[in-house]
Amino acid sequence: MELMTRAGLEKTKKYVRAAVILSLFLSVLMLIGLIGVLTYAKFQGPPPLAVPQSTLIYGDDGKVIGETNTGEKRYWVDLEKISPTLIEATISIEDKNFYQHYGFDLKRIAGAALADIKAMGKVQGASTISQQYARNLFLTHDKTWKRKVSEALYTLRIEMNYSKKEILEGYLNTIYYGHGAYGVQAASQYYFGKDVDRLTLAEASLLAGIPKAPSYYSPLKSAEHAKNRQELILDSMREDGFITREESEIAKAKPLKITGEHAHQTVETAPYFQDVVKNILRTELGLDERTIEMGGLKVFTTLNTKHQEIAEKVVDEQIQDESDIQLGFVSMNPKNGYVTAMVGGRSYEESPFNRAVQAIRQPGSTIKPLLYYSALDQGFTPATTMKSELTTFTFDDNKKYAPHNYNNKYANDDITLAQAIALSDNVYAVKTHLFMGQDTLVKTAKEKFGLTTPVKKYPSSALGTSGARVIDMVNAYNLFANGGYKVKPVFITRVEDWSGKVIYEKEVKKEQVLDPDKAFVMTHMLSGIFDPKLNDYSTVTGIQIRKDATRHYAGKSGTTNTDNWMIGFSPQLTAGVWTGYDKGKDISLVHDKLYAKKIWVHFMEEALKDEPVKAFKPTKGVVGVAVNPHNGKLATKDCPVQRFTYFVKGTEPTEYCKEHLGEKEAPKEKQPAKKDSKPWYKKLKDWIF
Repeated sequence: MELMTRAGLEKTKKYVRAAVILSLFLSVLMLIGLIGVLTYAKFQGPPPLAVPQSTLIYGDDGKVIGETNTGEKRYWVDLEKISPTLIEATISIEDKNFYQHYGFDLKRIAGAALADIKAMGKVQGASTISQQYARNLFLTHDKTWKRKVSEALYTLRIEMNYSKKEILEGYLNTIYYGHGAYGVQAASQYYFGKDVDRLTLAEASLLAGIPKAPSYYSPLKSAEHAKNRQELILDSMREDGFITREESEIAKAKPLKITGEHAHQTVETAPYFQDVVKNILRTELGLDERTIEMGGLKVFTTLNTKHQEIAEKVVDEQIQDESDIQLGFVSMNPKNGYVTAMVGGRSYEESPFNRAVQAIRQPGSTIKPLLYYSALDQGFTPATTMKSELTTFTFDDNKKYAPHNYNNKYANDDITLAQAIALSDNVYAVKTHLFMGQDTLVKTAKEKFGLTTPVKKYPSSALGTSGARVIDMVNAYNLFANGGYKVKPVFITRVEDWSGKVIYEKEVKKEQVLDPDKAFVMTHMLSGIFDPKLNDYSTVTGIQIRKDATRHYAGKSGTTNTDNWMIGFSPQLTAGVWTGYDKGKDISLVHDKLYAKKIWVHFMEEALKDEPVKAFKPTKGVVGVAVNPHNGKLATKDCPVQRFTYFVKGTEPTEYCKEHLGEKEAPKEKQPAKKDSKPWYKKLKDWIF
C-alpha cells in the first residue's frame, strides 16, 4: 500500500514537472512570438496615416470656392482646433484608458469577453481608439481572424511610431459619422453648420455618440436614439471628472438645431477658373490625379469672388439669351499678375471649353499697342505723323497688300501716332510695321510681352491677324499698367498638403522689361480712345462707352470679321473680353459687335466701385505739353482744340501750330535763350545813355 502511494506521488510529481516545463516552454514560445511580432512591427516602420480627403480650393479672401467630390466629405483639422469637450466626450465613451495603454486595453478586453460569455453573444466591444484608427485606415470591418491579426499588427505599428496626440488627431479626422461625413470637421459642419472648434458641450456629446452606429444614432435617423446616447455620454463624462453634474444637466436639457447639410455642397464658383487651377496642379506642380482629387490639399488661389460675381452678372445682363455669341473674359491685378476673375463661356454645363485660356483667336487692333511700343523704342513719339490714305503695298515677290480702315474712312492727310491709336487707323499701323521691319513685332510680342502664340511675319500681323489667347493679351496690357514690369498670370499662391505642410508657394519676382517712361507715354495714348478731341475723319473707338466710364482708363478695342475685343486697365485693375462665335462665323449684327466693350466697361465700373479713383502717375522721365492733337505741334491760344500730351523728355515737339493764326505772326519755335556777351561796363554805358 505504501509502495503504491509512493508510486502515485512520483507519478503526480512527473505530471507537475511536465506541466511546469510545458508552461515554461509555452511562455518562452509566447515571449519569442511577442518579440517576433514587436520586431516585425518595428521593422515595418510607421504606417502612412494619410487618408482620402476632399481637396479644398480657396479664394483670395480665404473662403472655399470649390472642392473635389469623391462622395466622401473629409477635412483634416489639427487637434488644437477641435473642441476640447468633443475630445473628452470621445475618450470617455470610446476609450477611457487611452493615455495609459499601449494600443490594447487588456482589462477592457477581459471584461468584454466575460460579458459576451454571459450573454452567449457579442454584446460589448473592447476596441481601443488605436485599434479603431488602424481599422479605419487600412482594413475592412469584417470579423475574420485574418482581419483581427492585421488590425493588431497595424495597431502595434501605430502605437510604436506615433504619439498619443497624433493617434487621437488621426482618429478624430477619419472616424465615420454618417451621411458621407468622415472626421469631426465634416461631421460638425454637416450636423450643426459650424466648425468643430465652436461646438458646445451639448453638441459635442451628441456628436461623440454617432460613430458607434451612424445609421442608428444619427439624430437625422432617430432623434430618440441620439438623445439617449448623448445622455449616456454626459453621465460618463461626469463620472470621469470631465464635467460637473450641473453642466451635465444643462447640456441634457439644451435643445439642438440639426442642419443636415454639407458645407460647400453647392459650390459653383468660377468653374472655368477651377479647371485651370487643377490643370496647373497637374502640369506645373507635378501632382497626380489621385492626390489632386483625394489628397486633402488646401489650394489657395488669387480669385476675387466679388470680381467673379460681377463678371458673371455683367455677362448675363449684356448678352441676349437668344444669342449664340460666346466669350472669354479675364481680369488681373497688374502689379503681380494675379487673376481675379475668369469666365470661359456662357455656360460651363453646356461647354466646359475655356475660351479665356484655350481658344486662339485673332486679336485685331488690340495687338497695336505692342507694335507702337516698339515704335517708341525706335524714335516715334505721340506726335509722329504719317499719311492716312488708301495704300497698296507691293513687295519683292510682286505680292500686293492693301489694308482698309473701318468703313473705308481715311484722313487723306497726315495723322499723329496718338490719333492712329485713338481712331485705330490700319494704314498707319501697317506703315509702322513695315518701316520697323516685320521681325520687330514678332520678337516684341514674345520676348517683352510674353505672348505664347507666335506672331507671324506677315504685313497683316500689325492688324492682329495672328491668333492669340485672351489671357496672354490681358497680361500683355498689364505691363503698360504696372510701369513695364514683367508679370505672368498667377492662379495659385500656396498649396498645403493634408497635414498643413506647404508644398508650393508662389515667389513674386520683379523684372523691368519695358522702359517705364515709354510705358507711361503708351498708357496716356491708350487713354485717347475715350477722348473726342482726337476725332478727325472718324470717331475715337471708345466713344460708345465713354459715358459709362467714370474713371481714368486706358485701353484698346479690336475688331475682325469674326472677333470683337476690348482690353483696358486702370491703375488697379486690368481686364479683357473677347466675343465671337465658336465656329468663327462673321459677326454681322451691330449690337453683337458692342458686347465686348459693354461687358468691359460695366465690369470695370462695378469692380472698382468701392476703390479710390486713381489717375495714371507720370514717371520722372516724361514731360507733358499742350499740343494740337491733329498735327502734333505745340498748341497756341488760337488752336480750337488742345490736348495735354506726354512725351519722353527730349522728344516733345518744339514747333508751334500755325494753322489757326490767320495773319498774326506765329510764335517762333522754342529756342534756347542766348547769352548776352557784352561786358558789364558796356551794359552800364547803354543803361546810362
